[in-house]
Amino acid sequence: MSKLGKFFKPRGSSKSRAAPSPQEALARLRETEEMLGKKQEYLENRIHRELSLARKHGTQNKRAALLALRRKKQLEKQLTQIDGTLSTVEFQREALESAHTSAEVLRSMGLAARAMRAAHETTDLNKIDDLMQEITEQQDVAQEISEAFSQRAGRGDDFDEDELLAELEELEQEELNKKMTNLRLPDVPSSSLPGQPGRMPGTVPAAQRPRAAPSRRAEEGDAITHLAAWAT
Repeated sequence: MSKLGKFFKPRGSSKSRAAPSPQEALARLRETEEMLGKKQEYLENRIHRELSLARKHGTQNKRAALLALRRKKQLEKQLTQIDGTLSTVEFQREALESAHTSAEVLRSMGLAARAMRAAHETTDLNKIDDLMQEITEQQDVAQEISEAFSQRAGRGDDFDEDELLAELEELEQEELNKKMTNLRLPDVPSSSLPGQPGRMPGTVPAAQRPRAAPSRRAEEGDAITHLAAWAT
């Protein structure tokens, strides 16, 4: 029996030993992968060493070079076998992980189904309909109470708009009076203003004299002139 067969051989009879759990099997498979990986690394180092020896001896010592190449071939054969075994173990581990995941999902779904069934066994559809109807009625009552409170609270807001406008005008007038009170007029100079040259004291300039109103006869003449022009 090979070493791997001894490694996977169960201890005791199959009847006396129960099947391992998925967690235990996965742990063993990971240990096997780690062992095979170390074996691969060891064989690769040996192959590299034998190849270096064959190159070192070359034509100077053909016998030693051929022995090194023969050992390299044997090591490569073992490495190929290890690679195939490792691939098989990895495939088995991935399949077991997938099966374990599916079993856990099914177990969780079964627990959820039993919990839902237990919850529904204590649920009466007639009671649910009555409860929903009662909730709707209570919501309507709450809405009516809220509307009643809002209507009563709004009755104190009925004010005469004319009274409000009159009060607003009084406030604006008070504000205007305050501004006029705080307004400071410029001081009147105490000394007399200097007179303009060429004008007698007490006389008013011609530009500032009031113009004499036109006479009634002049106004009538202007009106007749305008009518004649319009008639032509």
